[in-house]
Amino acid sequence: MSDSPTTLLHRIFGSAEERIFRKNLRNLLGFRPRNFSVYELALTHRSLKEPIDQNNERLEFLGDAILSSLVAEYLFKRYPYKEEGFLTEMRSKMVNRNQLNDIALRIGLNKIAIFNRNDGALRSSQIFGNTLEALVGAIYLDQGYAFTDKWVLRNLIQPHLSMDDLELLDLNLKNKLYGWVNRQGKTLEFVTLNEKLERGRRLFTVAAVIDGERIAEGKAFNKKDASQIAAQEAIRLLGIE
Repeated sequence: MSDSPTTLLHRIFGSAEERIFRKNLRNLLGFRPRNFSVYELALTHRSLKEPIDQNNERLEFLGDAILSSLVAEYLFKRYPYKEEGFLTEMRSKMVNRNQLNDIALRIGLNKIAIFNRNDGALRSSQIFGNTLEALVGAIYLDQGYAFTDKWVLRNLIQPHLSMDDLELLDLNLKNKLYGWVNRQGKTLEFVTLNEKLERGRRLFTVAAVIDGERIAEGKAFNKKDASQIAAQEAIRLLGIE
């Protein structure tokens, strides 16, 4: 994956657009990449209409594992006396799909991601959180584990994840939604809408359904996380405090 004049951006958009992309990428990363092509791949979504040989799904798989490991180590050191259950819950709060998508938008990853910008649904989807995972995978391949550890701490955890706020956050959002629904005299169920293989793992789409009306959906690689994401989105849409 070495740099070459026939990179995807150069082939599709031309050299001027590629130069702009490289500059914006360096600004976002805060350092000069050694291997530009691996970052280009990390930011390339499969929705791109132009013919492409690869997309960022493999790097997303790698970045997901690296990020989970880095966050686990961070929590292990930050909370030396906390038990496994607390650490697992905090990690889930830090790396769930909604959280990563929000961080990706805050750092401007959506502005340089390479995807089908004519598809309006993608702009409001969670592909940018997935792209952030792929970016972490690219940094790991380009710069190594120790550098990636420092980058994640400096650029993701410290500026965007308040441990105090996360400790107070009620992760079991399903219970919160159930409580609100019961007070309203309504019924709530979580319905699995879809189950498919993605990058070798089962991806579940679960909907929060209140009185037969589909309120919100969540996607994750297990039903529990998908339900939590659906509940979180339903709470946001319903304005539940």
